[in-house]
Amino acid sequence: MTTTETGIGDTDDRLFIGKDQQPAWLTLGLANRHGLVTGATGTGKTVSLQVMAEGFARAGVPVFAADIKGDLSGIAEVGVAKDFILKRAKSMGLTFQPDQFSTVFWDVFGEQGHPVRATATEMGPLLLSRMLDLNDVQEGVLNVAFRVADDMGLPLIDMKDLRAVLDAIVPIAQKVAENGDVNADIRQAAQALGNVTKQTVGTIQRQLLVLENQGGAKFFGEPALQLQDFMRTDRDGRGIVNILVADKLMSNPRLYATFLLWMLSELFEELPEVGDPAKPKLVFFFDEAHLLFNDAPKPLLDKIEQVVRLIRSKGVGVYFVTQ
Repeated sequence: MTTTETGIGDTDDRLFIGKDQQPAWLTLGLANRHGLVTGATGTGKTVSLQVMAEGFARAGVPVFAADIKGDLSGIAEVGVAKDFILKRAKSMGLTFQPDQFSTVFWDVFGEQGHPVRATATEMGPLLLSRMLDLNDVQEGVLNVAFRVADDMGLPLIDMKDLRAVLDAIVPIAQKVAENGDVNADIRQAAQALGNVTKQTVGTIQRQLLVLENQGGAKFFGEPALQLQDFMRTDRDGRGIVNILVADKLMSNPRLYATFLLWMLSELFEELPEVGDPAKPKLVFFFDEAHLLFNDAPKPLLDKIEQVVRLIRSKGVGVYFVTQ
């Protein structure tokens, strides 16, 4: 869209959002303070998301959007100037110009886009415990496993590595140990850090199996995602629109919520403090956000809320779209 003599449209410091009785803009300098798009089914929430995402991209701000229903993929193609669109644009004092945006598709399962992967080490015991919904005792044992792996230089890349370390820290009978135990050093190191029981490790292993059966194991591996891959512009200075294919991911809200928390936590750790910049460094959109939080454990939700509150100072805006 382009500005007409009415003065409606994007400006250097504002995004044009829409118009009813009066035009509405979003000030870029305040866009990192997060937002909420809400309304009943069919009221235009996803269209509002698209309008904002395109506006940010035009302003040179990279965008990351979770696409639940496949509605956002069209942003990569040139739009069609249909009659009702032209009529609406004219009524708002705008000249409609079909456009397209540089788009990268991502998929945790690696089926409909570039795979999104992180190593088990990068995920860490805290987030992994939240993902598996472990109790305090089980979380403690998982911390022991990560600590032993770190102290002894054992790689924790994928689920197989984690399972192997968990198996190695399980206590064994004295008679079995006397016949030769290749993991004796690992078991001794684990027992020195706290009581590790076979029953607790077995529970963790079963939770890992549930996660694997839901496809979550595909998230762990290499090459690990570099978050700077999200924060790019194209040759024209427009922000790259990153679309997370999330239709299948939404069948596992816990994995989705943990992925979100991991991503925001990594950004919070890596990015410098910037306060309120002239425009955000990156903007996230999470469509159908109520599905994200419905079945997620409360400790995980509390952690997400905490990180979202803090990440504003890093120049990152988060927008939830929900009913």
